[in-house]
Amino acid sequence: MTRLNGAPDAVGRALAALMPAGTQRDRPACVPAGPWLRLGVGATALLVTAMAARRGRIGACEARTFRAVNDLPDSLYVPTWAVMQLGTLGAAPAAAGAAWLAGEGELAVRLLAGGTGTWALSKLVKRLVQRPRPAVLLAGVRCRGRPAAGLGYLSGHAGVAVALGAAALPHLGPGGRASALAAVPVVGLSRVYVGAHLPLDVAGGAGLGLAVDAAVVLVMDAAAGCRRSSLSRASAPGRRRGPSRRPGAARIRRGRRR
Repeated sequence: MTRLNGAPDAVGRALAALMPAGTQRDRPACVPAGPWLRLGVGATALLVTAMAARRGRIGACEARTFRAVNDLPDSLYVPTWAVMQLGTLGAAPAAAGAAWLAGEGELAVRLLAGGTGTWALSKLVKRLVQRPRPAVLLAGVRCRGRPAAGLGYLSGHAGVAVALGAAALPHLGPGGRASALAAVPVVGLSRVYVGAHLPLDVAGGAGLGLAVDAAVVLVMDAAAGCRRSSLSRASAPGRRRGPSRRPGAARIRRGRRR
């Protein structure tokens, strides 16, 4: 993935603007599904798309979808590039910093772990699947901006954007949620538009991001449960420790006094 100067700051400002003023701890959660379900859906999407990508050929439907997005006018490049930065590696610490400044420490940890974890795992999956970039598999691909190097499947940009969006969505106001739901798919489509990925690459990246965020939530919940259990055991009333007295000690002392 290409990392561009100034992108993390821009992402941080954008996310900070979407966060409602004040702390979000009293805001009810609006997560559409539990973490186990999201983990299953994401892992299934990743597995299915990876198996299809390893076949080394592009289906007619995928090729048509790629052409429809890749052939869009060049005038869309600047706004597309701006939205695409939400899927860079720098977006994760920028989003985590914005959440930290808003008083959301747990959300900051989730954003940082989910975003960076997705980016790192995307590199591993690329080596396992070994699918080239679109320009190697198709003729007449329009590449915009700096040419993408390395392997095609999967899209790390799409994965990072989905991981960050899934984490931030319950903590955003109505306007922020609408913006996130609109921006996250555009990140994946932008990678097709610039000629860096095929649609299957984007779907696989989205599955990875969803699965990683769900795994982070499960780990954080398990860690919080262990902390609560340790605190409850520490605060439970136990036996009072005092000077040990043998049963016959009092009788012996009374006998001496007599």
